[in-house]
Amino acid sequence: MCDVCVIESVKRKMLSRRDLFRKAALGASAAALSTTTFSTPVLAGGPGRAEDMTHELHEDFPTFFGEQQFFRDQKFNYEEHKFNLLELRMNEHTGTHVDAPLHFSENGQSVAEIPISNLVVPLCVIDIREKAAADADAQVTPDDIKAWISRHGEIPDKACVAMNSGWDKHVGGEMFRNVDADGKMHFPGFHVEAAQMLLETPTIGIATDSLSLDYGLSPDFATHYAWLPENRWGLECIANLDKVPASGAVLIVGAPKHRGGTGGPARVMAMV
Repeated sequence: MCDVCVIESVKRKMLSRRDLFRKAALGASAAALSTTTFSTPVLAGGPGRAEDMTHELHEDFPTFFGEQQFFRDQKFNYEEHKFNLLELRMNEHTGTHVDAPLHFSENGQSVAEIPISNLVVPLCVIDIREKAAADADAQVTPDDIKAWISRHGEIPDKACVAMNSGWDKHVGGEMFRNVDADGKMHFPGFHVEAAQMLLETPTIGIATDSLSLDYGLSPDFATHYAWLPENRWGLECIANLDKVPASGAVLIVGAPKHRGGTGGPARVMAMV
């Protein structure tokens, strides 16, 4: 079949089914709400609002290696074809994204293998904005974790512990990578001892609002190597941690599900 015939066929189907979709939408939504149940205890409290914890992904989004990692090619456009379609090419670890255990281990879980029950979890936010403002090389330490526990109680089962350093506010400029004259980056992250401490808790994920789980000056990805091989996951470049409470929110990680993936861009939300 010729390309023009295919396009015309798509257009006809789209137009003929549009009204059907509109009529079905309300009924489907009502049915979903009436039949969907949540067994995850963290949803029992009935959150009141949703917060977007995801940066918008685009060609100029800053990357760890400094090179462009997101590309798009418009294959069809509405003016000519009456529908839009982009072809995307990207590095798995671009924008707000998941680090799967496989990223830093020989045979850990791929991103497709992370159980969905491990992706809807309590969110614990450790605020280090004050010390990060004074020192770009600041890290979440065991003392920070102890202080959080002292104030908010034990870390819940399968929680994600997130670092709020305020670094997401730098995402539009050079400060996000913060490269010095020697080519070394300076941004906050988790100290390896903090990761090791969290391995002794029921924490399932850690998250940073910077480019890496490790701080920028890390010479060896010590935190990655300590954390990910234990079939725990990470989130990098998370946004808007200042819009959620230190405890009590529910994090929903819309991780991609491609076979053998070491991670991937994700739509991350918090229910508060």
